[in-house]
Amino acid sequence: MALDLTGVRNPLHGQFWVRPMAEIEDDLAAIRSVGLVFIEEPKPDPGVPLPQGPGGWFVSSQEQIREISKSAEVYSSARGVTAIDSPPEFNEFFGSMISMDDPRHARLRGLVSPGFTPRMLKKLEQSVDVQAKVIIDEIAERGECDFVLDVAARLPLQIVCDLMGIPQSEVDMVFDNTNIILGAGDPEFVAPEDDIIGAILSAGGELAALMTEVAQSKEGKNDDDLTTILVNAEVDGERLSHAEVASFFILLVVAGNETTRNAISWGLTYLTENPDQRAIWQDDFEGVAQTAVEEIVRLASPVSYMRRSALIDTTLGGQRIREGDKLFLNYLSANRDESVYEDPYVFDVLRDPNPHLGFGGPGPHFCLGAHLARREITVMFRQLFNRLPDIRASGEPVQLASSFIHGIKHLPATFSPAR
Repeated sequence: MALDLTGVRNPLHGQFWVRPMAEIEDDLAAIRSVGLVFIEEPKPDPGVPLPQGPGGWFVSSQEQIREISKSAEVYSSARGVTAIDSPPEFNEFFGSMISMDDPRHARLRGLVSPGFTPRMLKKLEQSVDVQAKVIIDEIAERGECDFVLDVAARLPLQIVCDLMGIPQSEVDMVFDNTNIILGAGDPEFVAPEDDIIGAILSAGGELAALMTEVAQSKEGKNDDDLTTILVNAEVDGERLSHAEVASFFILLVVAGNETTRNAISWGLTYLTENPDQRAIWQDDFEGVAQTAVEEIVRLASPVSYMRRSALIDTTLGGQRIREGDKLFLNYLSANRDESVYEDPYVFDVLRDPNPHLGFGGPGPHFCLGAHLARREITVMFRQLFNRLPDIRASGEPVQLASSFIHGIKHLPATFSPAR
């Protein structure tokens, strides 16, 4: 079966993802029906100094993504997790441990994982609840808002900044720079005529400088924020350098902010489009919350794909894969895999089982912050249903022009004003 994957029909093209969802899902279903498909990398716009790569294999099924994710000895993350062939130093600066293979990946994950224990996350619950209430307080009397900017984006960003001990005065700067890093291909964040690479490096440099300053202030302290834990932690006599702490902060604030805010934003969209499912959840919030949150993450798939690179010649799904080939693991497609889900396009807050890949595939790179993201989504909707029970999306979501992040930039919302 021949597929037209040129132009905006190419899922690596940012414009692929700003079309009507029905068109996107039709194209992804066509790709799944074929299996592994080799796709070209889009040509950069004139004057944009991005390398033109050779393309790679688009992996759209759950079975194959799970196989790749569990085979880190065959499929590498260290050569980059996006389509762009960037230098290793660039990948590690912006990707931290998700752009590493073992044993370096295991070392860094072992050093940062104490900050994500159930005990640490339990301590954060009260902070998440307080911040959610503050956010709603600020919009409650208005009766309308941009749900992304005023609600969804603020909670995860504030929690990550609190978690890392970032001063409140720097939160807006952090927000602006994370938008540049993950939205550089979208003209709202970086103008086409600007230096995209320079803008990304500048944004990353500002975040790294801030985190280095905070890390230095935490050395030898006994505070309960994550930065204090990281700069003073030792595993087998090893400690994190300031550069590693800064890189991890960039990963956490970019991944933790962007992905959770997009899950919350898509969540309101799905609940507005499916009032029957909204009623089910609102009638029994605590009883339905777990499956509802998983269903939001499944359909939203905030990270559309991650790249792997073959370390050796191998075979996948009967297709020969050569050493060095890129593979694009498209989680959004896999989370609509007809061989896994009954009615995969239906938003069902009671769906169980729900073996989605919204936090990545199984294996060493499964999302370290998955439990925190789930708690943030749950708390935000609990507060929304309690305080603004009739809140709804009042217009179409304005989607991010990105093949990597399934994002919403703006979402108008209305509700009955409340005190």
